[in-house]
Amino acid sequence: MRNRLTQTLISALAVLIFLPPAAAQSPIRHEFTRLVAHWAQYGDPEFLRFVSEAQPEIAQHGFYGGHFWSLAHTEQYAGYPAHFPVRGLPECGDWFKQRNADLHERGVKVVGHFNVEFLVGDPHSPDGPRGFFKFYREHWDERLLGKRPVDDPLELLERNKAGEPIRQNAYRIGGMSEYWACLRNPAWQRVLKAWVRVGIERGLDGFVANYFYRHDCHCEHCQSGFREYLSRRFSKQELRDKFSITDVATHEFSEIVAWHSPRESTELRREMLRWSQLSNKKVFDDVFIRHGRALKPDLIVAQWNHLGNFGQISGDERCLLPADAWGRDEDYTWYSTGGAANSTDLEKRNLGEATLQARYVRGAFDDKPFVLGKYENTRIRTAIAELAANGGAPMGFYARYTDPEARVELIRYYQFLRRFDELYRANRPHAEVALLFPRSAVHRGDVDSVARFRALGKEMLDEHVLFDVLPDDAPAKDLKSYSRVISIDDGVKSLPDKRSRLDAPFTVRVSVSRPVGGNELTLHLVNYNRTEPPKDRNGRPSAGRGIRDEQPIEAPPIAADLMLPTGATVKSVEMISPEWKKPVVLSFTQADDRIRFKTPAFLVYGVVRLRLR
Repeated sequence: MRNRLTQTLISALAVLIFLPPAAAQSPIRHEFTRLVAHWAQYGDPEFLRFVSEAQPEIAQHGFYGGHFWSLAHTEQYAGYPAHFPVRGLPECGDWFKQRNADLHERGVKVVGHFNVEFLVGDPHSPDGPRGFFKFYREHWDERLLGKRPVDDPLELLERNKAGEPIRQNAYRIGGMSEYWACLRNPAWQRVLKAWVRVGIERGLDGFVANYFYRHDCHCEHCQSGFREYLSRRFSKQELRDKFSITDVATHEFSEIVAWHSPRESTELRREMLRWSQLSNKKVFDDVFIRHGRALKPDLIVAQWNHLGNFGQISGDERCLLPADAWGRDEDYTWYSTGGAANSTDLEKRNLGEATLQARYVRGAFDDKPFVLGKYENTRIRTAIAELAANGGAPMGFYARYTDPEARVELIRYYQFLRRFDELYRANRPHAEVALLFPRSAVHRGDVDSVARFRALGKEMLDEHVLFDVLPDDAPAKDLKSYSRVISIDDGVKSLPDKRSRLDAPFTVRVSVSRPVGGNELTLHLVNYNRTEPPKDRNGRPSAGRGIRDEQPIEAPPIAADLMLPTGATVKSVEMISPEWKKPVVLSFTQADDRIRFKTPAFLVYGVVRLRLR
């Protein structure tokens, strides 16, 4: 049996083999604070006028992957998921090219949605091939895309244990089936690279890629790739002892799963998931980072992933990635929380928030820009404030500019962020405590640890502790700036007595950031209190019918007693809010390293600026 050092070196070597260093890192760090994303209604003439008024920096706009090539030429072009404004592959491609130019004229960078493997269509039907298969067989333009990688598109697909293409009928778009291309297939990687080149030629500034799912695929590329992974990660003796694999080259795998139920997890299943995520990342780096940035050196590269309420092993495309691969060389990330955070139940102290998720993503991603897709079309102001207060870029889906009332608030809040850009752009969190997310336990299959993390995190939020969230496999040097580092086994009793205190209701969340300019601290106050819409007949909270159901209730004045950096002297304190026309100057007292003041009441988002000498 190898000793621990040897095993560590072997594990590290396996990661390096499956994740070679990116050949084309972005030459700059893309920083932005305002983003809009639309899968529908982006063809409305009002969209460009809204963009001119709100002035986002990034528009996630248009489709350049599997959605486009599967559906733009079909009768379903105007429906879910992409809602294309015109029909036809060349016609819709030209429309996106013109729209990209229109957005550039307004000072907006365009990031295209790119579905990497989810294909809609039928290889055979009474009318011949449909969807993606019709595109591949009849509409592949070699002048635009180059030579087809293979003649038969069925060679590109994931396959089950019996060797048949994996197929589902979840959406039934136009009565068509859904298939999955295999990312490990070199021919499919050539398809993706051709699509990337076309997107760049049509004027894109970047891509946000999604559908990083791997199913129980047994194609030749998955079988050989997983065998190679196991042979490099484990010795022959370890393979026999751990998994009863006597010869990995000839072993018959009954499954090679990816996401799976944590309650049915085993060490071998987690190795399957880990390899799936490593190999997905390897292909992403090759297609978007190395190939994409070779074509456009400043290409913005992002992934669209899923977190929910911290679902692990059964969700989260990065849950088993090693720490040094998590978001490596990517410019921003999008994490969907789904329906986990888009309704309140104040009686149960549920704020319908994603504050913990935001802090986790920020801590894991080196403070780069990120977006949370909350599927929130009711609490527009809270959704924007929540992200802005925690280092994210508002606002994710459902920027419903076609609703006049929502449009007013979207513009008001985006212009607020623009006006006070120096507070937000590339700022850093200023926290006193670090709460560790138990990634190490997750990697061992312990998802109960995540439930304990959520409970402890909520308790600390309710206590208004100024804390960051960091993965527990983060480098140790990242922890030196905190007065206390707390794990899920410590609890709130481990909090330091000497810390900031805020006398605020549980419906207010607090955080502090430090602008890149230096001599200032920014206290963010986000108020979730509201008049809730009626619950449904089963007593479940309602997400609401749009912004008319947001109905915030003003937060009361809040007494703050904040710790200051050693030697800092405060020269002025003022409070701003998107709802206010001008700042409010606050009186304060400072004694040594503490400052005390009281805020006025505010509606949804209050920001206190502490200017230091």
